[in-house]
Amino acid sequence: MTAPTRSPARGPAAPAGRRETAGGVGASARRPDATPKVTGQFAYGSDLWMDDMIWGVTLRSPHPYARIRSIAIGEALATSGVYAVLTHDDVPGHNISGLEVADQPVLADGVVRYQGEPVALVAADHPEIARQAAKKIAVDYEVLTPVTDARRALDPGAPRLHERGNLVRHLKIRKGDPQPAADVVVTGSYQVGMQDQAFLGPEAGLAVPDGAGGVDLYVATQWLHVDQRQICAALGLPPEQVRLVLAGVGGAFGGREDLSMHVHACMLALHTGKPVKMSYNRQESFFGHVHRHPARMRFEHGARRDGTLVYVKAEIHLDGGAYTSSTPAVVGNAGTMGIGPYVVPNVHVDCYGLYTNNPPCGAMRGFGSVQTAFGHEAQMDKLAAALGMDPVELRCRNAISMGGEAPTGQIVDSPAPVAELLQRLRDMPLPDPAQTLTGNGNGAGPDLRGLPGGVANTTHGEGVVRGVGYAVAYKNVGFSEGFDDYSTARVRLEVIGGEPVVTVHTAAAEVGQGLVTVEQQICRTELGVEQVLVSPADTRVGSGGSTSASRQTYVTGGAVKAACERVRERVLGLAQRDLGRTVAGLRLEDGCVVSDAEGALGPIARFVGGEVIEETVEWRHRPTFPVDPETGQGFAHVQYAYAAHRAVVDVDTDLGLVKVVELACTQDVGKAMNPDAVEGQIHGGSAQGLGLAIMEEIQITDGRIANPSFTDYLIPTILDMPPMRLEVLEYPDPNAPYGLRGVGEAPTISSGPAVAAAIRAATGLDLSRLPIRPEHITDGR
Repeated sequence: MTAPTRSPARGPAAPAGRRETAGGVGASARRPDATPKVTGQFAYGSDLWMDDMIWGVTLRSPHPYARIRSIAIGEALATSGVYAVLTHDDVPGHNISGLEVADQPVLADGVVRYQGEPVALVAADHPEIARQAAKKIAVDYEVLTPVTDARRALDPGAPRLHERGNLVRHLKIRKGDPQPAADVVVTGSYQVGMQDQAFLGPEAGLAVPDGAGGVDLYVATQWLHVDQRQICAALGLPPEQVRLVLAGVGGAFGGREDLSMHVHACMLALHTGKPVKMSYNRQESFFGHVHRHPARMRFEHGARRDGTLVYVKAEIHLDGGAYTSSTPAVVGNAGTMGIGPYVVPNVHVDCYGLYTNNPPCGAMRGFGSVQTAFGHEAQMDKLAAALGMDPVELRCRNAISMGGEAPTGQIVDSPAPVAELLQRLRDMPLPDPAQTLTGNGNGAGPDLRGLPGGVANTTHGEGVVRGVGYAVAYKNVGFSEGFDDYSTARVRLEVIGGEPVVTVHTAAAEVGQGLVTVEQQICRTELGVEQVLVSPADTRVGSGGSTSASRQTYVTGGAVKAACERVRERVLGLAQRDLGRTVAGLRLEDGCVVSDAEGALGPIARFVGGEVIEETVEWRHRPTFPVDPETGQGFAHVQYAYAAHRAVVDVDTDLGLVKVVELACTQDVGKAMNPDAVEGQIHGGSAQGLGLAIMEEIQITDGRIANPSFTDYLIPTILDMPPMRLEVLEYPDPNAPYGLRGVGEAPTISSGPAVAAAIRAATGLDLSRLPIRPEHITDGR
């Protein structure tokens, strides 16, 4: 793939006399988990093992909506090798849990609301025995007609799936003139299917009873402390008796924020007195975690004849499935950022999150903004066509910038280079179509690998049309709308074997994004110590919050930085005490205490001696606030991240096959903490956006999943990913540690709409649904 280019950093120069620390902030430091992961030696959750452990499995409902008349467990319990069979009657604490709202049973009690809802548990001395015993549990269901259309869930006559009704949240954004007039008006209705996080490591964990009524849970998760809170409630135990340790995580992308096997394994372990391992297979994983909310949207854009936006109206329906999960926050993001990174004086948005009997939906990379970006970017292309304008120029003319006002009335108080991102994309060279369609000029013909259909030999270029499309998007960083967003870090400095060693301990989950590397980099930069150890994440230290919302480098990084600063001040105090005088301009660098005026004054080890210096800091970003319930106005988000994509596609218009020839991305990251990691995040996010655009969808029929496998649920492989051009901008955010911005989500948001725009440009079709399937192209001709 094409190597990325990076623009020069913008912002204040480094302090005089200070140089960048090797392996510190700004360097492409090596990941400490890199070698074991690429050699296959890294232990993931599914690799957990303990002597004398037994296996747990979950019996799940085959129906999307049904009443449970009875559950008979006798035959299952009598199976040789079975240690326990548990139902809702065996939940020792509260049988209700939930990420934001406690509305989801640990085990179904009286009713099931989606296909795959947990009904009973089995523990046995072999996983196959447990699975066979689970089949012997007799559940008598009264099957009900499911509610599967989110819009119809609002109808007065629709069955009430929860006591409070079917509406999870309705967010209203009202800004400016309620009856604006415009010279040119375009409308469109859009739909986005249900996408899966498709992480490669299925849900897994090991629960170990401590013999004193408590339990230790080793689990692959995104948020240890919120898991602990829910587990404690279900088990009826205090936090000190429920200890969580992060197991190796094989990908997450939001799908591990909610509980899966956590409480189930702990229940079985406490009931049997034995360690219990639970590990989902791929099919169960599709039923066992939340997915991206499907969306139906209607937009209306009005503009003056010069292209200046006058108003945007939008109505957005998000299908939250059977339980709340993070739907309220997803609605918040979809509504507050649902018109894109543009200056619009008049905004009227209604965003709804609804309960249905479809699978529960919650967090997934991009978190509400992915769905709406497809709509608002399609609208910008449609408006450009109506005005006879270049679509990039139209976007630049309306792009928000620093000092601009968001739809919530919030003033953007950090750099927002939206227009520059688009202009840089437009200036990048385009791939030569002749290389794909005519080959290398030696008479051998085109390289089939570069054509739609690939080596299946469906075309040699006949009927293949090239298209180019653009999209830009933005995403909030961190938790919003008044959520108390913080992280805790403990940093210890001691001398071991004559050398200073730093140990950093947080509860923040490393899910593959490289947080452990960033923690090391920050410690090296702030303390000038090369050897930095990262303790396993667990609940022995205060909460690190969720590894989601592109927040961990910002918030946990901020906590690590603050803890390091306290440790540094103590070390410098020891140095001055040892020297017997006050020295100005002291810092730590290359393992030494250094003065701006005098240079190195001595090694850190000399001044620290046998002392252990440890500091724990709970760090918060500046506060956000709930938006006004009637107008949606307020300081909702702490920071925004911006990305833009250009997609080049070849489309076989006869068969409807699409080949993405190239993706180009420009993104502002504030500060590239680890340039190689930034590149990886952009590549990975772009792959997920491409997948949603042309292949990824959980097929739901009457509330039932039709394709719960990687045979039928397709995700991009290395052969589907095109070469990428990257250009990374670094405009520091003055409110953020090191000026950084979250990186991971923004490229997922703009890549899909860019691919869709390119397919529209190639075909001339008004393609209004993601993913775009071959029949959408062939039937539309």
